[in-house]
Amino acid sequence: MSAIAEALEWPFFDDGHRDLHARLAADLAAGGFPHELSPQASRDEVDAHCRAWVRALGERGWLRLAVGGTAHGGASDALDTRTLCILRETLAAHDGLADFAFAMQGLGSGAITLDGTPELKQHYLPSVARGEAIAAFALSEPEAGSDVAAMSTTARRDGAHWVLDGEKTWISNGGIADFYVVFARQVEPGSVPEARGTKSIAAFVVDADAPGLRIAERLDVMAPHPLARLAFEGCRIPASHCLAEAGAGFKLAMRTLDVFRTSVAAAALGFARRALAEGLARATTRSMFGQKLVDLQLTQAKLADMALTVDAAALLTYRAAWRRDQGHVVTREAAMAKLAATEGAQRVIDAALQLWGGAGVQSGQVVERLYRDIRALRIYEGASEVQQLIIARELLK
Repeated sequence: MSAIAEALEWPFFDDGHRDLHARLAADLAAGGFPHELSPQASRDEVDAHCRAWVRALGERGWLRLAVGGTAHGGASDALDTRTLCILRETLAAHDGLADFAFAMQGLGSGAITLDGTPELKQHYLPSVARGEAIAAFALSEPEAGSDVAAMSTTARRDGAHWVLDGEKTWISNGGIADFYVVFARQVEPGSVPEARGTKSIAAFVVDADAPGLRIAERLDVMAPHPLARLAFEGCRIPASHCLAEAGAGFKLAMRTLDVFRTSVAAAALGFARRALAEGLARATTRSMFGQKLVDLQLTQAKLADMALTVDAAALLTYRAAWRRDQGHVVTREAAMAKLAATEGAQRVIDAALQLWGGAGVQSGQVVERLYRDIRALRIYEGASEVQQLIIARELLK
């Protein structure tokens, strides 16, 4: 029994969740999915690889689980957080870009699932579920990442259209997405935009070919995936593409993140489980000082710490997912899960690389790829320091 399958025996899950993992694991083992990308891959190769993963996951039905509403291509009427976590943990343990492709289809369309009109849901969600359209979530700005209240992108109503001006950056799937869910500060014609705050934030669906939207810059990062800075210059979209007007937009962003922040913890957990497995394999086969590396007490202590960190993160992650599926607000639990899982995974992966020694830093090794993959998870969807502030704020209420 795999480590993930063993953990799914815990009472947070039911037989449906266990069967889901078993089917995905068997599907991945059977092959037919994109091969792992070379660390030296070009930007065009990374883009093509992500598109290929989206198509493959859509064709095999897995993206239906990232979309809510059976009438719009989803596997069920509501998003199940535990399902999202199981899929992300399993995919992340297999290939970081597989997890990325699945997660961004869910996050990018999540606001439409939660608050879209029937017309918007029908227009966008079925193609997302089939892997025929790529979604993106555009919240961060050059001066407003974790500090959403500093957002400066504006949206003004102009008859039958909204007009957006400003920039978004660090947008995953930027440059390959077919549409973006964009958050902007709603401004009445002739008025001055709110300097700070969240009361005026609204949300919109913007097609990639909307007039006035351009890819200002493609961004390259240590774990390659499609990423871009977007520029909105008098970008005109139909009035019907407004998901939430002033005030409701910020709440929608937070509701969307509350669903997917827990799944970020699950992805980190998948990376950590793979690192622990790689560390165990190395320790039990590598000879050192006339014995196996695993025979050294220092190695045993390191492995024990790694296993403890993985199980602690798993318990926090599964608790947050289970509580949300029971209808509870999980702001604190999701923050705890993301903080513990991402910071813990960084330590576990670092320890696994240390067990591999010099070979661990060689380009193309699994532990080297995991070392690059994990770093961004401690920043996106709320940096670790922001999660600490959230936890403290919830405790002080």
